[in-house]
Amino acid sequence: MMLRGLLLTCARRAPGIRLVSSFSNEPAIPANLILPPGLKDGPIKFQRPPVDLSRPLVRSCKHPVPPHLSAQTVWLETLDEQEEEPTSLVQLHPDVFNVPPRIDILHQVAIWQRNFKRISYAKTKTRAEVRGGGRKPWAQKGTGRARQGSIRSPLWRGGGVAHGPRGPTSYYYMLPMKVRALGLKTALTMKLAQNDLFIIDSIEIPSPDPQYLVDLFKRRNWGESVLIVDV
Repeated sequence: MMLRGLLLTCARRAPGIRLVSSFSNEPAIPANLILPPGLKDGPIKFQRPPVDLSRPLVRSCKHPVPPHLSAQTVWLETLDEQEEEPTSLVQLHPDVFNVPPRIDILHQVAIWQRNFKRISYAKTKTRAEVRGGGRKPWAQKGTGRARQGSIRSPLWRGGGVAHGPRGPTSYYYMLPMKVRALGLKTALTMKLAQNDLFIIDSIEIPSPDPQYLVDLFKRRNWGESVLIVDV
């Protein structure tokens, strides 16, 4: 059975909640970090129920899992009802959903996605393109002023621009495929660790009314911004 991935990008988050969770049973706060007294995390509005391994497993990892890793087991949810009642489990491969959080790689991919389609149309005129006479403003000697050859010089107000942008300029560059794939894996891993990624069995909804999804997301507290990805 083909599974659909529901990638949830929550626009609202309670203040004080840590954005990055720990991995491999590591403590979320370093031992040498001194915290001020009375510091508490904000209330978590949505808490995913703990995984019950006694429930039926709908899908397991088809690809072999390395012996030093374990598959990520998460709930399989449905959009048939407003209430969230997960009944079965799915396994996610650790090579995609349990990689070390490389924030630097994620930053590179975000910058690349923002710039590889960017075209700057900024264009300035050189001294050969601006308006102005070609004669010398004043004599070379005898006036006491600095010598000038043209009012179109970049030194003059209203003159040409030296070394200005000469658009259109493309900012396209190709990021290596391995870096892009690692950035996607990092994003999926962090979303799963932050409880912002859910797996649903189907994207079919029982009602054609768009308000049904709005009420469902609000009732399950999935946030105001939800991205649905069909894979």
